[in-house]
Amino acid sequence: MLEAFKNHIEQNLPHLSGKKILVACSGGLDSVVLATLLQESNYEIGLAHCNFSLRGNESDGDEEFVVDLAEKWNVPVFTETFDTKKYAADRKQSTQMAARELRYLWFDEVRKDFGYDYIVTAHHADDDLETFLINISRGTGLKGLTGIPQINEYIIRPLLPFQRKDILDFAKENKLFWREDSSNKKTDYLRNKLRIEVIPQLKETSKDFLAAFQKTQEHLNESRKLVEDYMALVFNLAVTENFDFISIHIDKLKELPNTSALLYELLSPFGFSDFIALNGLIESQSGKKIFSETHLLLKDRNVLILKELSAVERQESFLIPKGKEAIEIPISLRFAEVSELKKGDENQVFIDSEKLEYPLILRKWENGDVFQPFGMKGKKKLSKFFKDEKLSLIAKENVWLLCSGQNIIWIVGMRQDENFKVTGQTKNILKIAFKPNE
Repeated sequence: MLEAFKNHIEQNLPHLSGKKILVACSGGLDSVVLATLLQESNYEIGLAHCNFSLRGNESDGDEEFVVDLAEKWNVPVFTETFDTKKYAADRKQSTQMAARELRYLWFDEVRKDFGYDYIVTAHHADDDLETFLINISRGTGLKGLTGIPQINEYIIRPLLPFQRKDILDFAKENKLFWREDSSNKKTDYLRNKLRIEVIPQLKETSKDFLAAFQKTQEHLNESRKLVEDYMALVFNLAVTENFDFISIHIDKLKELPNTSALLYELLSPFGFSDFIALNGLIESQSGKKIFSETHLLLKDRNVLILKELSAVERQESFLIPKGKEAIEIPISLRFAEVSELKKGDENQVFIDSEKLEYPLILRKWENGDVFQPFGMKGKKKLSKFFKDEKLSLIAKENVWLLCSGQNIIWIVGMRQDENFKVTGQTKNILKIAFKPNE
């Protein structure tokens, strides 16, 4: 396997030559073999080990094993211990997802801090098949069928062409030692269940099953490249890039065959994976919107507007306690008790502070919101108010509401609510000033 590994690197990953390589090493079979192959091939390597604190003494034993291996080879070793369960709970993630996130964030820190050119991981052909089956079970497009990428920026996976059997045979022939992870024997996780129960049965159907799968993935990747080339043409035809959003022209998209599939390919890189929701958006009324974790997609007549969400915009509301003099996030507001009214403008209001219920709430507007515009007797839907003000859909998405309980005090920078105005009976006046972004 060593010669096959060297040939693979020379032919497909020649840029690794002469580079500093950080090996993600758990201490298990796969990563120990990868580190050994690189060490035997005379690469300059360092070992990086994550202790996720999930298996008590067993996790600590893995760490000690990797440290000893590095000392044996006289190569640098980096270790880090994480409270993975707390991290997962704080972010409402699965333990697996949290561990993955922690792992790659820390690997990148080590890479940058100690001058490594690449991070290598020990994913192999069997891992690729497991990922393929997982993606199928969750519903996926062509990209999800093309498997684990061999190169992802500075992350390299040199063992992808090799099967688990090849790796195990190499370890036994060279009398290598490694650590067994007891959690890999449990079928609680889908990946383990596939590895232990499903894939062995698939391999029984044909001795060349995994090789045939790898060939199929080569064809899928070739097809994917064709799609990417075609989508570059579609992008130029149907998409306009603006300063902070892009516009997808529905009429131009509909001139092409397979409109729904084209829309999915355009938007899936931005986290939109619901094929039905995307298709429904094309035929919906203006103002309809859907969200991914990172982006807003908004229907505006015959255009779909795609806008990246900031971390602030992803937060639904902000609480402002009594006595707060100023806030800067998500917008800049100043609060001050004053003794009299002064002539103001749309960026400041004067409120009867005794009518306020704390904490105040700063939030985005929602369908169904109503208020009583200052100087008017009746209530008005915000949607109607925005229409009368001729606000664009993008402008409406940037509107913030300052609220007391369920009641709107101020459409910030636009209009105050009548119910909170200062009257002859008002004893305490609160001045609120808004400073728009330059």
